[in-house]
Amino acid sequence: MDNLKIGHFIQYMRKKAGMTQSELAEKLSISFQAVSKWETGETLPDTGILLPLSDSLGVTVDTLLNGGSMVLNERRLMRVEDVIIGFEHLEDIGRCFGENCTFFTGMIEGINEKMNIDILEYLGHQNTREVMWAEVLIQGIMAGRAVDMNEVESAFTNRKMVDTIRSYMEKAGQI
Repeated sequence: MDNLKIGHFIQYMRKKAGMTQSELAEKLSISFQAVSKWETGETLPDTGILLPLSDSLGVTVDTLLNGGSMVLNERRLMRVEDVIIGFEHLEDIGRCFGENCTFFTGMIEGINEKMNIDILEYLGHQNTREVMWAEVLIQGIMAGRAVDMNEVESAFTNRKMVDTIRSYMEKAGQI
């Protein structure tokens, strides 16, 4: 395990949740110094705190322990959570680099041209955002990756997208 990568991911998710180190520590009934040590990579969270920590940060324990990296099991599971985080990171690039940064605008223009869409417009609305998530999941299913239908049903509000994903899973023999 990479302590520094895990620590940076904890810090990223804590800030994304709008919490200070002290607020996260209070939620977990620990000291803010413990949170600080995790975030600097000095120590890792104790096993007894992993579930409450991952719940507080809104991630799975395996994602937490892999520093935010996609975790695949032997079935090559594609997690909805990872797809959602991927799109959030895409938006974060614009915020971090600036929306007028050549790198960001080039990336967005490339996606728009390749997919014949306006991705930032799509990501600006919940229904079209879910369409993007579904597209990535369907591409994964078609490439032989597995998807947990329970996770799909809990993440999506658009029932049509859930049904579409289910139909692709049925065609792939996953259901």
